[in-house]
Amino acid sequence: MSRPKDRPGRGGLRGWGGVTGMAVACAVTAAVTLLPLAHHDGGSAGAGTSGGVVAADRTRAEACTEPEASLPASGADGPNIDRIKERGKLIAGVDQNSFRWGYRNPESGDLEGFDIDLVRAIADDLLGDPDAVIFRAIPTNQRIAALENDRVDIVVRTMTINCKRLEQVSFSTAYFQAGQQVLAPKESPITGYDSSLKGKRVCSAEGSTAYEALEEKSFGALYKDDFDGTERAPDRLTVPNQLDCLVRLQLGEVDAVVTDNALAAGQAAQDPAVELKGKGPFTSEYYGVAAKKGSDDLVARVNKVLVDYRAGGKDSAWMRSYEKWLATGLPGITAPPAPKYRTD
Repeated sequence: MSRPKDRPGRGGLRGWGGVTGMAVACAVTAAVTLLPLAHHDGGSAGAGTSGGVVAADRTRAEACTEPEASLPASGADGPNIDRIKERGKLIAGVDQNSFRWGYRNPESGDLEGFDIDLVRAIADDLLGDPDAVIFRAIPTNQRIAALENDRVDIVVRTMTINCKRLEQVSFSTAYFQAGQQVLAPKESPITGYDSSLKGKRVCSAEGSTAYEALEEKSFGALYKDDFDGTERAPDRLTVPNQLDCLVRLQLGEVDAVVTDNALAAGQAAQDPAVELKGKGPFTSEYYGVAAKKGSDDLVARVNKVLVDYRAGGKDSAWMRSYEKWLATGLPGITAPPAPKYRTD
């Protein structure tokens, strides 16, 4: 597929202002590799999986019918947890660009958001200190590689649980329900994930469920770069980081973005000139904490943390975090998703 010719922008960056927006654009474009956000001589994460466990997990993934079902919760230690305790730090792969999920507060410089709160709860359970964390910012398309290469212990980065990913990583129970939706300028004729996308330039992140949805049904949208999946790709329609799509939308380089409605709500809050299109998400997806394939002790322990995190109804830690970060953009959620556990 040939790339469409560039179209004129819409008068510079909108929402953030030209200088700030351009700074974000440069920062996002630079974030194509793992960036250590905190420094600590802790070595690699080292998940220590066994071939038998991985083979069993692969068999389950191939027969996957209920991907959100995870290992039963357990407070027991194991080799992966022991390694984290010996290091004295939990190494977590996160986002630093997703407003209200994982982002740097421009005033304090601290990482904040819904995902960050959960990481700190896991660190508190494992190490007795919510600040005993090494945060590593990772692009969307490097989440799995970061786990496979032992750069992080866990990834908490709005990562959707699905059967395909279960072939490569292990997931906790679901901690949030989201769905794919279209983000576009308010004045755009695009009405949602429908035929109004025909001929439009649509941006999505590499390795995302949004890109997979477009591959399955694009409605005639232009969503693939020339030389997609190679080093020659210009990264205009398919980008390493999801926030890159918002920058391209602000620059007028694309007409719309397909992404999780949970992320899109945060982006709409950053730029009042864009909005979610359609009556609601066209998929139902669940976010989970990802760990290296076969690290069962760590996954079961995270599930135990999530049991505690959900407990307490409206006074639960989960609801407090939701009210603080997400309720404005995603109102009406009254409870976290209920956990599902494997029986095999």
